[in-house]
Amino acid sequence: MWIGPQLIVVLSGFKAVKEGMTSFPEEFSDRPDDGFFSALRKGRGILLSNGHIWKQQRRISITSLRKLGLGKKSIEHQIEEVAQTLVETFKQTKGRPFDPSIPVLNAVSNIICALSFGHQFVPEDENFQKLTEALKILVNFTGNIFHMAYALLPQLMNYLPGPHKKALASMNLILAFAKQEIEKHKESHYLHEPQDFIDHYLLQIEKSRNDPNPTYDEENLAVCIMDFFAAGTESTFASMIWALLMLTNHPDIQEKIQKEIEDVFGFSRSISYQDRKKLPYTNAVILEMQRLKYAVLIGAPRKSTKDVKMRGYYIPKGTVIVPDLLSVLHDPEQWETPKEFNPNHFLDKDGKFTEREEFLPFGIGQRACVGEQLARIEIFIFLTSLLRAFSFQLPEGVKELNEAPIVKTSMHPHPYKLCAIPTQT
Repeated sequence: MWIGPQLIVVLSGFKAVKEGMTSFPEEFSDRPDDGFFSALRKGRGILLSNGHIWKQQRRISITSLRKLGLGKKSIEHQIEEVAQTLVETFKQTKGRPFDPSIPVLNAVSNIICALSFGHQFVPEDENFQKLTEALKILVNFTGNIFHMAYALLPQLMNYLPGPHKKALASMNLILAFAKQEIEKHKESHYLHEPQDFIDHYLLQIEKSRNDPNPTYDEENLAVCIMDFFAAGTESTFASMIWALLMLTNHPDIQEKIQKEIEDVFGFSRSISYQDRKKLPYTNAVILEMQRLKYAVLIGAPRKSTKDVKMRGYYIPKGTVIVPDLLSVLHDPEQWETPKEFNPNHFLDKDGKFTEREEFLPFGIGQRACVGEQLARIEIFIFLTSLLRAFSFQLPEGVKELNEAPIVKTSMHPHPYKLCAIPTQT
């Protein structure tokens, strides 16, 4: 299809997306320019950068996350701490109807804070509240008509009033927040015992002083942190809000999860991410909720770096390639009941958990999500912690929560309230 002068090719269904993203890893590795999000980035960071800058920023991000304990117990302890804070926040509602979105957003944002800055914030912290408010503004702005207009006509939009002004200010606030933390880290001198992403990155800047073409600098570091918040917070937050809605609407599935957890662990010890192997039904439900209620309308677009021929079609250099991940997760050729909530999609005939190649919520190929494993750990630990502590119920007089999404770039549910009833007194 054409949008103005721009040719766009959409890859639809599992086979087409897999072929495009894995058969042409270099050819489809660039990101197209987005007038709005590029306004402050200037080609920096991970999400929208290309070429040498992108490769170096992605490498330092993946390396740092591993060194900080991604996939190890150390990072899980931090997530468990945040999960317990979330449980305590839910307890304060005393079973009354409440909107879970703010405490969930605080929890997910604090994980990014812990990794990036080495510390968390109490929800009452004024700067933290400004940060989460800026994130909400950006989430609501992304994909709306003003965003589209700015992406196509950035020069004109700079002179016009509208919500894009507030969204730009929010991006500036997140960048300023990151730069403030970077300055604090430069004063604390932990470079030889790095405690967080900023420490690791500042150490890399020192190591690269004599490199002929380094891209490691404080501006790129600040944009990388903004990318962590933009990507790492949004998708996990949306997945959590959808999961709580679906569990509330399906008390039978909720009860089966709680029974499985109780049968395997009782109420004695905390549950780690490795324990998902002992909880096949719980794991299947979590992935099925992510599959059915995918948090993004489409995958992040790519741009072809050279002419390509795919399936007999000529795709010229500069074409925007859109991998339609929703079409993969709802592909009728791959899923028995693609539009239904069916945990059996991830269970074999004996009730054992089975991985599915077609489960691609985090993308595939060279530009697959850097934070995939972090998001998986967060969602598993958050949900198992909450389901051990509460049964989620509909408020009195409500027959069912609305499962239709608000369709934008991010697919969020309509605002809702639920009741968190303690399972133990």
